[in-house]
Amino acid sequence: MDPALRANRDLWDAWTKINFGSAFYDVASFRNGERSIRLADYELAEVGPVEGKTLLHLQCHFGLDSLSWARVGAIVTGADFSPEGVATARALAAELGIPATFVIANLYDLPAELDGQFDVVYTSNGVLGWLPDIAGWARVVAHFVKPGGFFYVTEIHPVAQVFENEDVQPGELRLTYPYWSHREPLTFEVHGSYADPSAPTDGLVEHGWDHSLGEIVSALILAGLRIEFLHEFDFANWPIDFLVQGADGRWRLPPGTAGQLPLFFSLKASKPVA
Repeated sequence: MDPALRANRDLWDAWTKINFGSAFYDVASFRNGERSIRLADYELAEVGPVEGKTLLHLQCHFGLDSLSWARVGAIVTGADFSPEGVATARALAAELGIPATFVIANLYDLPAELDGQFDVVYTSNGVLGWLPDIAGWARVVAHFVKPGGFFYVTEIHPVAQVFENEDVQPGELRLTYPYWSHREPLTFEVHGSYADPSAPTDGLVEHGWDHSLGEIVSALILAGLRIEFLHEFDFANWPIDFLVQGADGRWRLPPGTAGQLPLFFSLKASKPVA
């Protein structure tokens, strides 16, 4: 495995232990059914009914979203490169009696580790920035979509990623990072996790890559998928320092900010039947 990806895997092993017990994920309410589905309302609407359909969740972390799809009727397989994440997902599925399969694999190696194709291939929320090769990612996605099936992703908008997102004021847009793909990763020392910034993570680093919206869309088209829709949203699904939280729990630019900015997007792409 590439050294940067290996370092990221070590980070996600550590983050699994932190995130599983965090208030951000609130696994307790998922266990007791108080919040039995950890999926956004617009995701459920845009993906549509999945009862009886096979669904592959790429970069599934410790499987909370995967198990949410299983709870609404999908036949779920989750895949992640973190052994700790997959072990936690398997344990949680067994504890709750939710049928799901979880596979350990680097995304780019997954076709060699997992057989079959799926009605739905799904991924979401902070996944694409961990991947150095967006064209290779799209080929893996297309490999697993069954003819007549589709791929769905919802993710932070690449435009929002170009601004400094720490130690800035609400509405302060400080252009800092690349928009288009770059070979060398952006590397940062890690302080806690996004779910618990106070958790100890001494010595860990993260490596990330940017990809433009055009590069993401074009890669999926070149891999043989047909774009059904691309939606852009004025909100983000997690805290960012230049945003403020609204009554609906999402984060947006402060009221009165001049102009507009896309902050999240969703995309659906289908595989034609030969």
